Amino acid sequence: MALLEVKNLGISFGGLKAVNAFEVTIEKGQLYGLIGPNGAGKTTVFNLLTGVYKPDEGTVLLDGVNITGKKAIEISKGGIARTFQNIRLFKDMSVLDNVKVALHNHHHYSTFEGILRLPRYFKVEKEMNEKAMELLKVFELDGYADYLAANLPYGQQRKLEIARALATEPKLLLLDEPAAGMNPNETKELMDTIRFVRDHFDMTILLIEHDMKLVSGICEKLTVLNFGEVLAQGDTSEVLNNHEVITAYLGE
Repeated sequence: MALLEVKNLGISFGGLKAVNAFEVTIEKGQLYGLIGPNGAGKTTVFNLLTGVYKPDEGTVLLDGVNITGKKAIEISKGGIARTFQNIRLFKDMSVLDNVKVALHNHHHYSTFEGILRLPRYFKVEKEMNEKAMELLKVFELDGYADYLAANLPYGQQRKLEIARALATEPKLLLLDEPAAGMNPNETKELMDTIRFVRDHFDMTILLIEHDMKLVSGICEKLTVLNFGEVLAQGDTSEVLNNHEVITAYLGE
């Protein structure tokens, strides 16, 4: 069974079809790319998959479970996590606390237990601190645990956002233009990080990206969107040699 199956997904805004009959099947453990010119509908697809938007039509199955139209919090708990093109960290919170926020998906204590500092509060906080530090160590951020997130260099902020997403223990990780704003050295390091995340966490990854070097270097399969519709789909090498794909980008 595929991890993600999307069929006939569509949404309109003000009568304009932003995404039309979008379909994709992603197997467990795949590194899959979603590419296309600006305004093609890529981030809209991510918003549909994560519950930011409710689709007008179509179905989304995650590991065989229908999550179509569910609320974002339900989809997050069900196993989809994401990052954003414009990094969205809690910049006035510490690096450690940014990760701990996401751990509340699976670690709980009641408001009553928290206010009165009952034993369960301290037990859960200890568990979350340990888990958060484990994740930060994976990304070589454990030495910055007490730093404000805003004070991290740009590349490390990207890593922190990925670490926070992984703290929700997802089945599928969505990365929205993770290389945006990075220099070539940072992009190379990011490629290594994405491969490591896939292998170390046995993670399935779907990413939006404009950097074709990154896409060709790590993605096994691609879907190309243009004007909200699938233009091409298949193995990365075949898609990137497709004349229609090249034309779409040249016309961007």
